[in-house]
Amino acid sequence: MKEEAQRSAHRMQSDSDKAPANLSDAFLGELVTERFDYCGGRQVTVYVPPHRPEAAVFAGDGQRISKWGRLLERASMTSTMIVGVHGLTEEMPRIHEYSLGFEPERFAAHEQFFVEDVRRWTKSRFGIDLPAGRTAIFGVSAGGELALALGLRHPEVYGAILCASPGAGYKPPAMMLPPLPRAYLVAGIEEPFFLGNARKWAEALRDAGADVAMRERIGPHGGAFWREEFPLMVAWAFGR
Repeated sequence: MKEEAQRSAHRMQSDSDKAPANLSDAFLGELVTERFDYCGGRQVTVYVPPHRPEAAVFAGDGQRISKWGRLLERASMTSTMIVGVHGLTEEMPRIHEYSLGFEPERFAAHEQFFVEDVRRWTKSRFGIDLPAGRTAIFGVSAGGELALALGLRHPEVYGAILCASPGAGYKPPAMMLPPLPRAYLVAGIEEPFFLGNARKWAEALRDAGADVAMRERIGPHGGAFWREEFPLMVAWAFGR
């Protein structure tokens, strides 16, 4: 039943997933893509801002999210790098890689690649090694589940979790012990399944003592509000 709900919910693709609107302007920064040996050849695309990064956001679905660096440029905010690990194109394997509750071995392999290998490469390639207080993890939908799982499992690496419209494959653990990352969750009122998940996570994290922001926006799953919220999330994470 859980997998059926996930399959139905994640089947939907929107403009956010295909070709983000209003992102046609030229970058001031640049996009750098590297292919790794992991999983038969996995790409990572990094948005490198025009000025030396003062903060970094690591994200799943990097083939889409890295391009959102344009949104940060327009917002004239803290110089922030986006390290986007590409996700699988087939939906169910993607969900199983991102959600802790399906295939533990697949999740663990991806976790090591994402948290250890990509971060080590980022330090070597760009000379960037920021503390947890200047590092966030971001994801949307199943990628939001990944952000929650990795953020909670690695608070020494990610000081903030930025999560939009999480699925239900990974649920709040019964116990969440400090230290806990700060967390910013957002979901649309036209996606009740995902909104309910975000609310549950916000409540559970608050009960565990975490600093939590929860926002509810007008829009469906994958709506434009994901892009519109992204600069606000980054500002919340690093603007203090």
